[in-house]
Amino acid sequence: MEQDVFFETEKNRIEPATLYLVATPIGNLSDLSDRAKKVLNGVDFIAAEDTRNTRRLLSAVGISKPLVSYHEHNKKERGPVLVERLAAGESCALVTDAGTPAVSDPGEDLVALCAARGVKVTAVPGCSAVVTALILSGLPTGRFCFEGFLPAERGEKTARLAELAAERRTLIFYEAPHRLAATLAAMATAFGKERRVSLCRELTKRNEEIERTTLGAALEKCGAVPPRGEYVLVVAGSDGEVERQKSDLCDLLTPAEHVAYYENRGRTRQDALRAAAADRGMSKNDLYRLLQQQKQD
Repeated sequence: MEQDVFFETEKNRIEPATLYLVATPIGNLSDLSDRAKKVLNGVDFIAAEDTRNTRRLLSAVGISKPLVSYHEHNKKERGPVLVERLAAGESCALVTDAGTPAVSDPGEDLVALCAARGVKVTAVPGCSAVVTALILSGLPTGRFCFEGFLPAERGEKTARLAELAAERRTLIFYEAPHRLAATLAAMATAFGKERRVSLCRELTKRNEEIERTTLGAALEKCGAVPPRGEYVLVVAGSDGEVERQKSDLCDLLTPAEHVAYYENRGRTRQDALRAAAADRGMSKNDLYRLLQQQKQD
């Protein structure tokens, strides 16, 4: 779509009582924008996920500023303190270890606190692993949804993937190397081994790697070559086959047979209950009660 573009370059003055969400490089230092440098150098203090990492970044670009830690484990105590400082007139830049803060990040809680208090929040856009992986994936980019990290607990992960199996939009996930094999296995079960996936690691770095393959092939390689580095997984959306399969299962099988169908394919009893319940649009507990009632009858 063609549209007029107006570039404003004069509004570089740091405003008091303002939280700046500043995107930082996800790998390549040169991706830190001039505006980001000006804001980081101009604010009263910087709130960082890991002050050690941020201190190294600032040192590399010749900036020295007071740093305050703000992360998942101290956000409840530290968040209100930061808001009070902002409300009193100080300016603050919020950064994450890499990429855009407040995306799968405790920064979202700080933004919510500022909004509730009436503290101004603005953004200095830049790097994002989500968008970078998406445009490199070779998969459709017109419609997508970001799921972040899946639950670590197996049952919860299975339930989440069962909910997403029929999703037609491209799916984007974060994953750590030590959990990659388990996640690929769960995805292959929920989505099918032939579903396309792009495994993206070391984005914008010298050893950047984009592997465009299928879930089955990715799982097989993962067993042979130990994963290294943080991953962004971009998974193709459903082509409609999953919806047809679920409809067939619900029409052809009794509730007990439906659960047995998943158990016979290697799932635990609890995982099979969750999957069958998701297919039938009901909760696991409701399905369990239904099975108990049918057994008594």
